[in-house]
Amino acid sequence: MAVCARLCGVGQSRRCRRRQRQNQQDQGSDSDMDEEEEEQIVGQRQGDVVAAGGGGGGPDSGGATAGPSVACEHGSCHVNRGSLDRTSTGPPHPQSLAELPPELLVEIFSLLPGTALPNVALVGKKFRQILNTETIWRRRCMKEFGTKEDLRKMEVEGVSSRDLYVKLLHPYRHILGLWQPDIGPYGGLLNVVVDGLFIIGWMYLPPHDPRVEDPMRRRPLFRIHMLESQKATVECMYGHKGPHKGDIQTGKKDEFSTKCNQTDHHRMPGGRQEEFRTWLEEEWGRTLEEIFHEHMQELILMKFIYTSQYDNCLTYRRIYLPPVMPSDLLHPGLFKGTYGSHGLEIVVLSFHGTSARATKLTGDPNVPAGQLTLDVDLSRPVVLPDLEHQRNIEELSRLVLGVHAEVQREEQQQAKDTPATVRGAAEGACGDAGAAEDVGEEEEEEEEERVTCSNSCQSGRSSSSSTGPPEAQPFVLPLGVMARNEVYPRTCRKCFYGTGLIAGHGFTSPERTPGLFVLFDEDRFGFIWLELKSFSLYSRLTDHLAHARAPNMERFEAMLCNMQSWTS
Repeated sequence: MAVCARLCGVGQSRRCRRRQRQNQQDQGSDSDMDEEEEEQIVGQRQGDVVAAGGGGGGPDSGGATAGPSVACEHGSCHVNRGSLDRTSTGPPHPQSLAELPPELLVEIFSLLPGTALPNVALVGKKFRQILNTETIWRRRCMKEFGTKEDLRKMEVEGVSSRDLYVKLLHPYRHILGLWQPDIGPYGGLLNVVVDGLFIIGWMYLPPHDPRVEDPMRRRPLFRIHMLESQKATVECMYGHKGPHKGDIQTGKKDEFSTKCNQTDHHRMPGGRQEEFRTWLEEEWGRTLEEIFHEHMQELILMKFIYTSQYDNCLTYRRIYLPPVMPSDLLHPGLFKGTYGSHGLEIVVLSFHGTSARATKLTGDPNVPAGQLTLDVDLSRPVVLPDLEHQRNIEELSRLVLGVHAEVQREEQQQAKDTPATVRGAAEGACGDAGAAEDVGEEEEEEEEERVTCSNSCQSGRSSSSSTGPPEAQPFVLPLGVMARNEVYPRTCRKCFYGTGLIAGHGFTSPERTPGLFVLFDEDRFGFIWLELKSFSLYSRLTDHLAHARAPNMERFEAMLCNMQSWTS
């Protein structure tokens, strides 16, 4: 009886347990299907295989059978061996992916990257038909490119999610992210993003000088869409006459170019004079009559002449945001800062061991984009005196120049030690022992000072990371130091010795000059240029920049080296 029951699958309920499980699976799969998967699924599930003669292994099942039969001990069951393997066990388990029901294949294919789906379509006709399901492509658009628009509305208007992915998002995926335009010394910051049903290139512009803490301004330079045809359309957005024909060319890796095919849309009825006045109001937020400084007027006119000649026909090179490390003094990223008559410029702040570096993304004829504008030694903190002595520029200069002299002595000593070590190894121990002792004592004293300074810096950083931000101390600019923005923080967290890059017009005679790096808070820092007697205030960019973080520090440092070669 036990053998017969096991063969028939009959339990106390006198029904086939396998059929019960089959019915439960059918009910579950029907309830799991949602409207989204049902809308365009191609193909139908195959019906269950029904045993010849109907009962599916019940005690009264009959009909034509083949092969020998096995009878139950009590005569309550008659099973045909020939049909047992084919019918009584219910539908077989899927032996391959192609045997799965379509709604389950939709779920599986929706999880694959879009680049793998063309290979899936090569498997066979069934897979090609299922890949026509809009659900799959709609999910890939949302997952890979963050499209937030209701793509169903777009599908009603005649543009399918598959076409959006295949003809727009995927072909132009390589231009998404941050880029620096090749505009001579001026540089720039372009962010290419998926915006609704468009890919748009936004040029980021600093706020009007000197309002460094205002949000960034954006100007569209180009857009790509599929609204008017079944292929991607590139449009130039430069000028004041609306979108017009443009082109995008991708050649080298991490580089692309834009071209305007209708530059007459950039011209204004009033000629170059009207164009200059419009540009000046957009770029500086004022008219030429409101700018009284003659040198500043010359710089502004020079920039207009230089930048307007490109007519939005530019080459862009990819740039990255620095990776974040736990030991960083503050969160690295993009900051906008004041640079005297040149206005506001954008820098990227990054950390490299005990150094903090600010590299220009936008520049000027003196120090172009791509150059290292600030180099801060985090192992050399500077303790500020009280407010009364802070107002004295001579007192601040004494503190900073003292550290600067120490750095120079160490660099000179290291330069001397290298050949001296080689020479000493060749000559043996026949040198002047007394002189060696003097040099050794001096080196020990300098090493002790360096270690003490480094330990104090590291202990300050570790305490700030473990117990929260350090206690703020009063801060005031020395008398005689010029600041474009008089509204600056009156407390700071820490100060460090650093150097800033200055040069003549055309980046002639560049040199690094000592100064003081002042950390105000997580989003603001400043730098006092002692030689220039000026102060630059930097404020963080708060815009969300997708596809921008460097994959690793090596890639970011290689980008910094390339940036310097682009503008040197």
